[in-house]
Amino acid sequence: MHTQITVENQGLMYNLRHRFTRLGRDIARNKTSYLFLAPYAIIFITFTVLPVLVSIILSFTHYNMLEKPVWIGWQNYLKLFLSDDVFLIAVKNTFVFAAITGPVGYLACLFFAWMVNEFKPKIRAFFTLLFYAPSISGNAFLVWQIIFDADQYGYLNGLLMSLGLRDDPIAWLYDPRFILPICIIVTLWMSLGTSFLVFIAGLQNIDPSLYEAGAIDGVRNRWQELWYITLPSMKPQLMFGAIMSITSSFAASAQIIPLAGFPSVDYAARTVVSHLLDYGSVRFEMGYACAIATVLFLAMVITQKIVQRLLSKVGE
Repeated sequence: MHTQITVENQGLMYNLRHRFTRLGRDIARNKTSYLFLAPYAIIFITFTVLPVLVSIILSFTHYNMLEKPVWIGWQNYLKLFLSDDVFLIAVKNTFVFAAITGPVGYLACLFFAWMVNEFKPKIRAFFTLLFYAPSISGNAFLVWQIIFDADQYGYLNGLLMSLGLRDDPIAWLYDPRFILPICIIVTLWMSLGTSFLVFIAGLQNIDPSLYEAGAIDGVRNRWQELWYITLPSMKPQLMFGAIMSITSSFAASAQIIPLAGFPSVDYAARTVVSHLLDYGSVRFEMGYACAIATVLFLAMVITQKIVQRLLSKVGE
């Protein structure tokens, strides 16, 4: 048994040396290409890879930014899943939020991009700006605070009372029954962002001759064109849009905190990111916050892999 493990380790080391040797030779042959790639690679490693690795390491420590990190093993993760009831509420809210806003927002971007792409150029430009405007308007979502205001001057309460459907106003953003659904509605309203533009660009770059060839091969209607020609031709854009939707749905907090408060009533709109901000930016328990961030990162990676596998079946 020991001999077998030793042979496997030697084989692994040989493969690693072989790969590094090949990489060194490739760099030597293509010095100019790697030189142009170097600035991006340095920035990516410095501001993306290293922070992720440091966060994972710190998640196994007790670190409060005032003292040196103390290694505590799995204690942060045990506390997270076994003792932190608020975190479990945040996980439930996050998955409900992501399960609705992610797929619905993604499909809405694709549907409206497909629809807008059928218009003439000037009309297409107008509707593109119209749909994209909420996502670039900064704090435009705060208009929903006026709509759901808790007194009779709130637009929705005023409408319901003027129609005789209510005698007294509803505290929409202070009632745990309504807080999360309202946040989901507002997020969907702002979901036509970068993915929407990317989908339009992907649709614009499809070769029209593919549709002519499809008609000859038996494609009979627009739905068949969409499934067998349009979507397979824009798989890179679909994958990019999926990554953006996953990231925005799991990491949502920019709209939720101003609308629902921090913390929200009965933690009704508590998400993993707001829980992370609580421990990282308020309590400065950085080790525990890094454990929360690591769990969120793993959840996003797993979801991305599942979505990637599903998108690979498009057009089959």
